[in-house]
Amino acid sequence: MKMYDFTKRFRLKEHGTTVKQELSAGTVAFLTSVYIVAINASILADAGVPLTGAALATIVTSVIGCILMGLWSNTPIILIPGMGINAMFTYTFVQNSGLSWQEALAVVFIAGLLFIAIAFTKLADILTKAIPNNLKYGVTAGIGLFLAFIGLQKGGLIQSNPETFVQLAPLLNPQPLATILTLLIAVFLFVRNIPGHFLWAILAGIGIGRVLDVPLSGETMNVGLGDAAAVFGQFSFSPLLTVTFWTSVFALTMVLTFENIGLISGYTNTLNQPEKAKRALQANAVSAASAGFFGTSPTVSTAETAAGIAAGGRTGLSSIVTGLLFALALILLPFLSYIPDSAIAPILLIVGGIMLKDIVQISFDSLTGWFPAYLIVAGIPLTHSIADGIAIGFAFYPIIHLMSGKKKEVSKTMYVVGCLFLIHLIFTALS
Repeated sequence: MKMYDFTKRFRLKEHGTTVKQELSAGTVAFLTSVYIVAINASILADAGVPLTGAALATIVTSVIGCILMGLWSNTPIILIPGMGINAMFTYTFVQNSGLSWQEALAVVFIAGLLFIAIAFTKLADILTKAIPNNLKYGVTAGIGLFLAFIGLQKGGLIQSNPETFVQLAPLLNPQPLATILTLLIAVFLFVRNIPGHFLWAILAGIGIGRVLDVPLSGETMNVGLGDAAAVFGQFSFSPLLTVTFWTSVFALTMVLTFENIGLISGYTNTLNQPEKAKRALQANAVSAASAGFFGTSPTVSTAETAAGIAAGGRTGLSSIVTGLLFALALILLPFLSYIPDSAIAPILLIVGGIMLKDIVQISFDSLTGWFPAYLIVAGIPLTHSIADGIAIGFAFYPIIHLMSGKKKEVSKTMYVVGCLFLIHLIFTALS
């Protein structure tokens, strides 16, 4: 394709950018987000997903998601499996609710279809207006704390205690020591804003792990068609008629909707392209649904998009470049088995901290507003379930307004959402 075609197709001059600038921005976005291949595969492996298959699914969905976003919305937004939602997949749907990973993929697929229905209709606007901002911020902050807790566990920094549930682990043991040293490097690279900071931190963590003899996953990574067959199209709808399945679908749909609407709105406003938000959300929804087929947790409009925008990305050409570079990440798969948990944990801790920042957005003017958000922030990590933590806060929100005589401040939609989450909690308690 000629350069003129790029310029015309993506309206580069109109957006004040060039092919060179878009190529550079897409490369920066890739270096900033490629860490997700190792992180996502590691988290999905905790759910029983074959490690190689999980990594392959992560790459495929990232390639398709980024290219789809670039072509459909012409924005530099990056779509990769989301941090927090992958934890929801593994630690809530599989380990907490008892679904198999194949059944959890069916949850992803159905939630993705519902997300598509929302994105292509007026439901997105209705839900956005109905759900209080305090609850949205509470969800993000709560997931951040949850990621931090998982990072502390994976890094061996905390361990179980029969009396206090958890306690600090011996920090001079190889795994926690390697985690601490890697975390120091990761924080240094992050605060210095080094391009690809998470990728370099993981590489440093591999070296530290080797020196300190930290155990590896032990799974050999030999990539072939069999690895794709092990996860592609493996979703199972056997629990389709159960309450657990549909409450999981509902919770995931809510998280996908609110998280991505917020992120996309922020990015398109930053770019002074708010008119593109609708199509960006639609591309996101289609990509999220496809993740269930390809064998991974849903894709989101990731925070790493900001790096590409900061590097000059203004159009979809940038995100397409990122997607094509993800295809090259296939050559990295044989090395994933050399990544110890001590190299993964620091990234979870930092990303969790970034998400926790949303807590400052919560308004503390009224108890009826902030207390349900507080229940979400505390409930997600303490119940070890994103779905249950969200349900507690969303169900309590209309209840506390009824108790305080402020029932008219709650929309009818929010009453319906609150009742559905209350049903989820009741059935969870009875199961």
